[in-house]
Amino acid sequence: MTTLLDLHDEVVATDGDREAFVQPLADGRVRRITFAQWAAHADGVAQRLIADGVQPGDVVAIHMASSIDYAIAFNAILRAGAIATGINPRLGSSEIAHINDRGRPVQTLTALPNYEMGDPQARRVNITNTDPVAIVWTGGTTGMPKGAWFDHRCLEAMAEGAAPLSAFGDRRLSPLPFAHVGYMTRMWDELSHRVSTIIVPSPWTAEGALRVIESERVSVCQGVPTQYRLMFDHPLAADIDVSSLRIAGIGASRIPPELVIEMQEILKCPVVVRYASTESCLATGTRLDDDVETICGTVGRPNGGVQVRIADADDRPVGTGLVGNVQIRSRAVMRGYWNDPDRTADAFTPDGFVRTGDLGSLDANDNLRLAGRSTEMYIRGGYNVYPIEIENCLGEHPGVAAAAVLGTRVDDRLGEIGVLFAVPVPGADLSLDEVRGFVSDRLANYKAPDALIEVEQLPVTPIGKVDKRRLQPLAAEEAATWTR
Repeated sequence: MTTLLDLHDEVVATDGDREAFVQPLADGRVRRITFAQWAAHADGVAQRLIADGVQPGDVVAIHMASSIDYAIAFNAILRAGAIATGINPRLGSSEIAHINDRGRPVQTLTALPNYEMGDPQARRVNITNTDPVAIVWTGGTTGMPKGAWFDHRCLEAMAEGAAPLSAFGDRRLSPLPFAHVGYMTRMWDELSHRVSTIIVPSPWTAEGALRVIESERVSVCQGVPTQYRLMFDHPLAADIDVSSLRIAGIGASRIPPELVIEMQEILKCPVVVRYASTESCLATGTRLDDDVETICGTVGRPNGGVQVRIADADDRPVGTGLVGNVQIRSRAVMRGYWNDPDRTADAFTPDGFVRTGDLGSLDANDNLRLAGRSTEMYIRGGYNVYPIEIENCLGEHPGVAAAAVLGTRVDDRLGEIGVLFAVPVPGADLSLDEVRGFVSDRLANYKAPDALIEVEQLPVTPIGKVDKRRLQPLAAEEAATWTR
């Protein structure tokens, strides 16, 4: 019944002097902490939490920016036998109020309390590997966040499928908020592979990410498409030394094929595409020996002990190549939604697959091709339209820097139309007729967008995904004035 604390004890004994975290600070200094120091700080904070009345099984929230202090707080909460939940500082007041109401934390840490350094191998409470470790809140793109909770075994199973983005001794860039599933469920992976986590200066900037890749000799670069796009558009991109990179990973949202090719050219290392949802924690990824078409057109095959199936509305598997609901089963999957039995029941099939809410298909090689969110699909004139197809197509348009397509209802005859939000390339002159022609030459003509709204930039969620909820009112206004 090994737990995270057992594993950390092992790391302290064998590799305690290895760097666990590196954090560049705003004043130019760099803060560093070893695995042994991390454990000693965490034990000291844990003692303070226990003295303040935190009991095993309590929820303690961390409302802090990504930092070494956040990592210490997370570890300390576990050492107190409590459950950690992160609150992204970029969330709005209503979202935070919802998290507090649903999670019911007994304490919220906005900074580390005063404490004395502790014993890195001390045990203050007894825990088991099925005890809850973390509650991770979904992005809230379709409603208020839901709290997916994970135990020690979930994190262990995640680490078993971490390759090829994890190798012993990696120095891995961490660009996402620590409240995200990409950090909250990775502690087992970090410990077992002795990974040094290189924290991008907060708030994230393209310049900060580029400089730290060079100065800290990063071996694993990670990010979402918007972050890589901003990095490559920055003047520093041409001069940064990237020779330390072993691999680059990308995921979290639609990935334009041209961006993957650009990553290979600029970063001069293999690129892998990863896919997972908050609820699944671990899902699929491309492989180092995959060809460009597989890397650009799919999100790869199942990782570790993951099972993926594509099912219809009644949870029945569909055939190869057919679009359906993406469902995932593994020990890494969440145990449920915290304090939400009804939505937990809705999230799982009777045989234990989690319903991701994504649409996709499996090819003959079991590579998963995403078709978008089930809530994003719209029906135009009786035909199903998946926005991701149109967005990927427009990734090849020379005048479109970024695109988002939303389906919006207009009448009973046609049903819904596609409203395109496009960020033009500087100097480009976009027109609806030209864009429709471009799409119709490559896809079925009913998939061509019916309306065009030019914007300077697309709104994004706190983790870098396009926030279509914020675009929906504008799409509805456009649809209200639309005529054939």
